[in-house]
Amino acid sequence: MSILAEFDGYKPTWCPGCGNWGISIALKSSLSQLGLSPSSVFVVFGIGCSGNMNDFLNAYSVHSLHGRSIPTAIGMKLANHKFTTLVVGGDGDLYGEGGNHFLHACRGNHDITVIVHDNKIYGLTTGQFSPTSPRGFKSKSSPYGSLEKPLNPLAVAISEGATFVAQGFAGNVPSLINIIKLAISHKGLSLVNVLQPCVSFNKVNTYEYYRTRVQYLPKTPYIKSREKALDFVFESYKREKYPVGVVFSTEKEASYTEMLFNGRKNELVKKPRYSDFSSLFSKFEM
Repeated sequence: MSILAEFDGYKPTWCPGCGNWGISIALKSSLSQLGLSPSSVFVVFGIGCSGNMNDFLNAYSVHSLHGRSIPTAIGMKLANHKFTTLVVGGDGDLYGEGGNHFLHACRGNHDITVIVHDNKIYGLTTGQFSPTSPRGFKSKSSPYGSLEKPLNPLAVAISEGATFVAQGFAGNVPSLINIIKLAISHKGLSLVNVLQPCVSFNKVNTYEYYRTRVQYLPKTPYIKSREKALDFVFESYKREKYPVGVVFSTEKEASYTEMLFNGRKNELVKKPRYSDFSSLFSKFEM
């Protein structure tokens, strides 16, 4: 069995042509090419079509509550920070229900990789508009068009403290593999926002739509100034051009894990485990 095949779980049940297929292949290929094994990887999945990958990927994984995948992953990383720890979820899950956790994970620069399937809708519940849907987007939950401005996930991550911010396209798997590998190898909060067409419920943001609008970035050098990266992202989105590649990266800021443990080998999993709590209970006896 090849290392890549070791990451295979059950056969996926996504719609034919769904962008999740490309993301799944890219993620498995990235883990394999980095020389990782299923027993060395923590993955926390959100709810929705992307969350169903929990059954399709072989690793130490958790199918978390809606919007709660990031804090679960942070807890796993702090408990055993030698494991590669990832979050896989959708734009509704991570930017909507889990938006608060996303903001504070960026602030803390936690050493996890967050991979977002950004299809600009809630796919599993058949196409309601999401935080990244464009203003005026018509859906079952916005029949007259959404009234809110779309969230710019790259700008949010850069402004709130993430130290690696990138964007991929599910229609270009080789490019996405390279981006995910760089994200996993980075120490600190890594965001990979993946432009992911939903062939069943989003007839606007299709493969054809993205192919004429994606803007591939050079592999190096990365933008190392938050201010310049923000200007670039805002200007790109204003022109309806989607940068694909690493938008911002810096190694100068310590991750939360590094600051908390300061090099000491005292992960929670190495602390003594107690089976006899009688001495503790006696302190509270009346």
